[in-house]
Amino acid sequence: MKFSFGKRDHENTKKTVLFVCVQNAGRSQMAEGFFKKYGPKGYESISAGTVPTSQINPVAVEVMKEIGIDISKQKPKDLTEDMMRNATAIINMGCMDDKFCPALFVPKVIDWGIEDPKDKPIEKVRQIRDEIEKRVLEIIESVQDNKIPT
Repeated sequence: MKFSFGKRDHENTKKTVLFVCVQNAGRSQMAEGFFKKYGPKGYESISAGTVPTSQINPVAVEVMKEIGIDISKQKPKDLTEDMMRNATAIINMGCMDDKFCPALFVPKVIDWGIEDPKDKPIEKVRQIRDEIEKRVLEIIESVQDNKIPT
């Protein structure tokens, strides 16, 4: 699967992939961690939520640590207009909460529809992690195939 992305509004040379969800506590944090590990030079990732929690899901932190990625220092962040405006690509992780779903507020969003790891057993969170890794690698492949305009 290949993705096309729009241009950013400002002249900064770094391109940003923004991962969004409601609480910014699990899926989007894992996606940010994977992109930071695998993403090509000149690209950065950030994650945010429409209603962020006070801390990252500890099970998400644990399953990422199992594969050598430490997201324990990342913090849930509010989704801002600047983040959306400056993003090269915006990826919605999936919504279980229709009232605060980022897809309602974010234009031109790619929706992955990934299950929320909140309150799930560790085995399920590992499956969610692996799906996120696969999708992040697809995004990176698109970047390397020059699908994101410079």
